[in-house]
Amino acid sequence: MNYSPLTPLDGRVAVVTGGARGIGFESAKALHECGAQVIIVDINRELGPKAAAELEADFFPADLTKSDQVTKLAADILAKYQHIDIALNNAGIAVNVPSEECTDDQWHQVININLNAVFYCCRELGKVMLKQGKGSIINTASMSGVISNFPQPQSAYNTSKAGVIMLTKSLAGEWAKRGVRVNSISPGYIGTEMTKLGMSQSDWYKYWLDMTPMGRVGEPSEVAAVVVFLASDASSFFTGSNLIVDGGYTAW
Repeated sequence: MNYSPLTPLDGRVAVVTGGARGIGFESAKALHECGAQVIIVDINRELGPKAAAELEADFFPADLTKSDQVTKLAADILAKYQHIDIALNNAGIAVNVPSEECTDDQWHQVININLNAVFYCCRELGKVMLKQGKGSIINTASMSGVISNFPQPQSAYNTSKAGVIMLTKSLAGEWAKRGVRVNSISPGYIGTEMTKLGMSQSDWYKYWLDMTPMGRVGEPSEVAAVVVFLASDASSFFTGSNLIVDGGYTAW
């Protein structure tokens, strides 16, 4: 896709968590193509540097479930680049297990990565943006935050993503008059590593396609296009919005 004519991001610093692959990597790539200085943050010390090298980006390793690491991350990025303009909080996991069989560890793992880490990143990167008086935060939620998926059981994932949507709205209301916009994106079924398990389950995959009006899974680049829009001045009157990118799945 050619984003840059409508969405120039030259001179802006963009932090992308979970940027080593999937939606995160494609979004980092799109932001780079629009002129942003991209910083990939990931816990994966093998894939992260490779992804960053491909985009001529910087790489910062971090466990985002540890708030002290997020605090240090924000400080280190600010020290090196002097400003942070865009934050895509994208790192996440899914656990498909019936609720009655979900262990405490499984529940906490999903909530810690999908919700707590997003809050830590919003808080620490948001502090920088609030001092600047400007910035755009984009949180990766999911259509699972507004529906209960079928046939796969994933109550922890659904709960975490609903939390991300409400966190986004809450922060948007608090920070709007201080120049910081906060929005979320809610992908449907996208062809990433996270959905490969479901795609390997023929009955799940058939149901997903049957229930998607467009009749296919989405491409990570199609989500990245929305990220670029929300990062850019083209979305200057958007805050507190949750943009669903699902091929029509939630329309039925």
